[in-house]
Amino acid sequence: MVDGHPERCVLVGAPVQSGTDRLGCDMGPSAYRAAGLAGAIRDLGIPVEDAGTVVPVPFASSAHPNRAIHHLAETAGWTRALTAAAYAHSAEARPIFLGGDHSLSAGTVAGMGLRARDEGRPLFVLWLDAHADLHTLDSTVSGNLHGVPLAYLTGRPGFEGYFPPLHAALDPSRICMIGLRSVDPAERAILRDSGTRVHDMRDIDETGIVAPLRDFLRAVAGADGLLHVSLDVDFLDPGIAPGVGTTVPGGATFREAHLIMELLHDSGLVRSLDLVELNPFLDDRGRTALLMTDLAASLFGRRILDRPTRSF
Repeated sequence: MVDGHPERCVLVGAPVQSGTDRLGCDMGPSAYRAAGLAGAIRDLGIPVEDAGTVVPVPFASSAHPNRAIHHLAETAGWTRALTAAAYAHSAEARPIFLGGDHSLSAGTVAGMGLRARDEGRPLFVLWLDAHADLHTLDSTVSGNLHGVPLAYLTGRPGFEGYFPPLHAALDPSRICMIGLRSVDPAERAILRDSGTRVHDMRDIDETGIVAPLRDFLRAVAGADGLLHVSLDVDFLDPGIAPGVGTTVPGGATFREAHLIMELLHDSGLVRSLDLVELNPFLDDRGRTALLMTDLAASLFGRRILDRPTRSF
């Protein structure tokens, strides 16, 4: 609460597509705006400001010996710019970063880490994704840098001189991954001894979403933590969210995704949000943008009975 009113939100456009080899993610911020994200949150009584679009800043990154890597300097420039944007906008608001591919989280989470450090609180991250995004620059085979943000953020070796210096590394034990179903061997090796909470889709099938999420949220609350949520379109089943270039069958259902958002709202812990990997070029009449907008509205307090009926 700020001055007796709900804490305001700020929309931050992050049209990053340097982390993938497929064009279209740079249109994501415009699609969220067209889908009515600002209005959906304002309808909940929460003031919303649109801060416009971040632009990358120059970063002199050397050529990496891994020849598969592409757009390294550009991605590092986005990381530097988004670190500054996340830190600045989180001072008096809850930022929502409109992506853009998942490499943007290297910057948004780094910036929120600086904010948490300033407040003397630990940073926790809820990673809703089909992928672990734990490749290092040395281990990535595809060279797509949307697969490396968590390795960078947790201080894995090999990023020095290629990415901006990391001033507040993320503790892997304060990460909770939900929805994994496409993890490479190199990432599995990192996860095995990391202390990260990992709930793949088989785990969700067997035990449901509520218990592991509530357990994580209790840990965040018990530590007086600052919580950042990173929501990737491919967390969702492609049958309901086709507008993404990294579709993996067997993702979260409509109700599972909304339940997570509703529980996050009930917790009162979320300080910042990424909406990533939306590719409007691959979408079906805005279907995925509208669903992601609905999910964000649920996180900020829209209830089941408030949701409008839409035809597609």
